[in-house]
Amino acid sequence: MELRSNFPVGSPRWATRRTQWKVLGLTDADLSKPKIAVVNSSSKLAPCFSHLDDIADRVCQAIRDAGGIAFEIRTVAPTDFIMAAGARGGYVLSSRDLLANDVEAAVEGAMLDGMVCLASCDKTTPGQLIAAGRTNLPTVVVPCGYQPCGVMDNGEPADIEEVFIKAGHVATGGITVEDLCAISDRAIGGPGVCTGMGTANTMHIVAEALGMTLPGAAPVAANSPKMWATAEASATTILNAIREDRRPRDIMTGGAFRNAVAAVLAVSGSINSIKHLQAIAVESGVGIDINEAFAELGRDVGPLTAVRPSGPDSIESFEAAGGARGVLSQLRPVLDLGVATIGGPTLGETLEGYTVPDDTVIRPLDRPRAPHATLQILRGSLAPEGSIVKLSATERRQDRFTGPAVVFEDAAEAIVAINGGQVEEGSVLVLRGLGPVGTPGMGMASNVVFAINGAGLTGKVAVVTDGQLSGLVNQGIVVGEVKPEGAVDGPLRLVRDGDEIAIDIPARVVDLRVTAAELGARGDRPRSVPGEGTSGWLGVYARNVTPLEHGATLDRRLA
Repeated sequence: MELRSNFPVGSPRWATRRTQWKVLGLTDADLSKPKIAVVNSSSKLAPCFSHLDDIADRVCQAIRDAGGIAFEIRTVAPTDFIMAAGARGGYVLSSRDLLANDVEAAVEGAMLDGMVCLASCDKTTPGQLIAAGRTNLPTVVVPCGYQPCGVMDNGEPADIEEVFIKAGHVATGGITVEDLCAISDRAIGGPGVCTGMGTANTMHIVAEALGMTLPGAAPVAANSPKMWATAEASATTILNAIREDRRPRDIMTGGAFRNAVAAVLAVSGSINSIKHLQAIAVESGVGIDINEAFAELGRDVGPLTAVRPSGPDSIESFEAAGGARGVLSQLRPVLDLGVATIGGPTLGETLEGYTVPDDTVIRPLDRPRAPHATLQILRGSLAPEGSIVKLSATERRQDRFTGPAVVFEDAAEAIVAINGGQVEEGSVLVLRGLGPVGTPGMGMASNVVFAINGAGLTGKVAVVTDGQLSGLVNQGIVVGEVKPEGAVDGPLRLVRDGDEIAIDIPARVVDLRVTAAELGARGDRPRSVPGEGTSGWLGVYARNVTPLEHGATLDRRLA
């Protein structure tokens, strides 16, 4: 087997590599074997990553046992709840691309032969898949599991999502700090990602739908026998993929991306998956408009399951009912079953003979939990390049809203205004400046929505923002990720207090009811200069990031 890691014997680069690797305990026989990166975003900063070192050790040993050489490499470990505290949340999205660059630098610089990526919190999976598509090296993604959560004395579930939502109610007296801390104290019982169908679990499912994991890998309880079995089996899978030259760009095709879109719709997945899928597609050389794919497939694919926060089901019951494999099985009529997987068989072959264990939790395609897709793409004069609305899988809610704009450039100022009663019923709160360029790095707008909920204004005040939203935001009318963002030329940049905004979810429209002539006369509003006044990594990101509709990647040639 010809391996790129094996330089011609006797060359200077071969000699120096041999010298350094031999002192690590490798033999000459080892140096002829496939050399595999075990990509580990380990960190003791958050429970999302605190168990990954043990998994990395087990995977490395399994690779050695299977006949390969494993090199553990470390990357940045992006965790939303911890790292969103600084720079207006700008390190959250931007660290996805920093992680991809970490992987590229280590794997390409060392000329390794393949990767096993340990997927954990929200940005690790898309960052790893971006790196896989960019380098096009044989890659296996291993979802490393969700955390156990607790129960309150009254039997109500206590998890990190509940803490996040309830925290927005403190300022208005909806909950005391003491009661919030009581939930917080029981919310997490061990390592792993958040238990709801937020970005982390959604992206683990996306990785499986794209064909980049073993069948049945997601979701999975952290440190469960199933997780350990999948981690160990990844060793044989990656070695076979290297021998048979199975590469990400042969697997992550247009059909695979459409399959992943269908899976996200079926699980009522995270808003953030849309931009991540677009970024992965761009870096994999796949010319697909993910927004259009969501709009098109959303006509046929409703939510087949209703995991918290979109419904009452737990992630544990979803896993027991079949998880991603169960969803893909129910979606067979709309999937491209001929796409390849990293294990070798086609997707259709991996589903042959499979029956969903519980079709009350994962329903058939013709019996969804709701008649509508829970992720809706809205366009219009306010969002000519698109925007996103997240709906509940089980609850009916208001789907049209018209009102005057109340404009904010800062989330903290908006929250103060909400809590002070300055945002009136019937208005549309516009929060701009949180896009990839404006923050930079894209800030979180969810706290503003939770403040509205805490003030009793859900359904009475709509929100329009270019910021990103938690998957927990599925109440009221909230339009997120408006494109073009407010920091660049476009309608959102020109909105003023009092402008009428009309949102019509069934029609998939969000309009700014201001004439083109009037908007043209407002063109004197100062424009943001990408990266101006921002140094370090966020300055680099702001100066190079592509528009959100292109996935907010860092290579402008790809836009």
